[in-house]
Amino acid sequence: MPYICDMETNERHRDYQRIERALAYLDANRADQPSLEDVADQVGLSPFHFQRIFRDWVGISPKRFLQYLTVEHARRCLTETRSVLETTFEAGLSSPGRLHDLMVAVDAVTPGEYKRRGEGLTIRWGSGETPFGDALIGATERGVCWLAFPDDDGRSDAVEDLRESFCNAEFREDQATAALWRDRIFTPQGGCDGEPLPVLLSGTNFQLKVWEALLKVPSGGLCSYQDLAALMGRPTATRAVASAVAANHIAYLIPCHRVIRSMGAFGQYRWGAARKQAIVGWEQAQRLDAIG
Repeated sequence: MPYICDMETNERHRDYQRIERALAYLDANRADQPSLEDVADQVGLSPFHFQRIFRDWVGISPKRFLQYLTVEHARRCLTETRSVLETTFEAGLSSPGRLHDLMVAVDAVTPGEYKRRGEGLTIRWGSGETPFGDALIGATERGVCWLAFPDDDGRSDAVEDLRESFCNAEFREDQATAALWRDRIFTPQGGCDGEPLPVLLSGTNFQLKVWEALLKVPSGGLCSYQDLAALMGRPTATRAVASAVAANHIAYLIPCHRVIRSMGAFGQYRWGAARKQAIVGWEQAQRLDAIG
């Protein structure tokens, strides 16, 4: 049985790698509007097989996803999200109608705890497959403190980043605990128990404010760095906001993938531009399903 499970895991990993190549190809050639056959040929699959695994991973067809990659669509999303963000910030609320998004309960370390770099914390960590590739998850009794999507050759570096960020913590590799957190994180509505999903944020006061602001960007929506800075009351701090977004070490839960450039370009992402596009496309597919 373990051998069969390993085969299934390896096949899903290969499927994600194919999808990642397809997303990169679609992004590079979106102006030419490549056909289903063109993209399938790039990843060495038949159109039928490619369309099936693309839907499995991204949640929508390659054609619909290509529409999401256009600058015009991204600009529309920015315009729509901007008014929603203004309303939620003024009301002091989290995003309304987060659809299939996660409920997140934030617990931030104190300034003293931040300086101690994890002293007194026990972090259990492990990795496993998610809809967006392999994820490295670290958690304490207070909640998830780390979520990264390392590349095949970057897993050891990702573990080192975790250890360095909490250099005085005690670390225990615990695949069973990581699997439990993974299932809660990547199940709609934050897991089968419906309870808010706790995260433990560790950063400077400014970083914490940016990361908490990101939670107000609705699922399926996008915002620009300028929007985020303005809504925080720091309109001239765009560069500092961008740095804080890039420093986020809890991917997906703290949705830095929803921040794009003001002109509609998706831009870079700490865990790969293709993965960012996959997550955004999946969220927009869930949003459309909920609406219609």
